[in-house]
Amino acid sequence: MVMIGVIRHGRTNWNEKGRLQGLTDIPLNEEGRKQAERLATRFHEEKWDLIVSSPLSRAYDTANAVAKRLNIPLITDERLVERGFGKAEGTTEEKRVRLWGKDWRSLELGIEPQEVVMQRSLECVEEMSSEHQGKGVLFVSHGNTINQLVKGLLKDPSFDEKLNNTSVSLFRKEEDGWVCKLLNCTKHLEVVETNASTH
Repeated sequence: MVMIGVIRHGRTNWNEKGRLQGLTDIPLNEEGRKQAERLATRFHEEKWDLIVSSPLSRAYDTANAVAKRLNIPLITDERLVERGFGKAEGTTEEKRVRLWGKDWRSLELGIEPQEVVMQRSLECVEEMSSEHQGKGVLFVSHGNTINQLVKGLLKDPSFDEKLNNTSVSLFRKEEDGWVCKLLNCTKHLEVVETNASTH
């Protein structure tokens, strides 16, 4: 049996502004770094053996927080990078509509095809899972890439979910394919005030 975890990176300033990040190397902001630490705390009591991350810093730094806490190896793989958005990188939806109209997605703007994103990310996960049979492997990537990866893992072309920053999704490989055991979970970000003042 193979169990994997798929994690989206922590928050960035461009996330907050609704700007397409793509291959632009935008770092975690202060909130994103805190999210990564809470994520690491979540995994502290769990058994994982390896983390594979996109080399973009927002993903790598998220992965590194977990790797340090668990004292496990961290490697990077280019196949987990975000979808390249070409001329649209760095823009908000409002700006894209202003520049190219509401049908901007259908234009040739140098945007990486979704099928390519799915193929490369799925190839990475299948390869790493096969190489590390019986091990728990975590993959840290990006919103659009993970969306395509999940479509590929579940063989479900209708899957389309907005994944939250540092969300955790778990998948188990069974005889007839991958099964989702947990999707888009951010329970580690729910801060409970245990010392609330009563005076």
